[in-house]
Amino acid sequence: MTQDEHVIGCMGVLTVGTRGSAGPGEVQVQVRGGTEAFIAWSLEPLPKGTAVLVIESRGHRAVDVSPWDDPLAGIPDT
Repeated sequence: MTQDEHVIGCMGVLTVGTRGSAGPGEVQVQVRGGTEAFIAWSLEPLPKGTAVLVIESRGHRAVDVSPWDDPLAGIPDT
């Protein structure tokens, strides 16, 4: 199993909700100057559209994610 270290710490959005331990969903991750799809696993079920942070790579295009509230969201650029 080859981990994809580049994806850890990247943000994404779930395109298919996760089911916690019952099964994965899918996430679109902003990585390598573009957007890539990965199988997404989470501890608790998360609905489609949830913003997430990639916290671990499982290899084979699968990642562990956690819900993410961007602390800078809504702050205007100066």
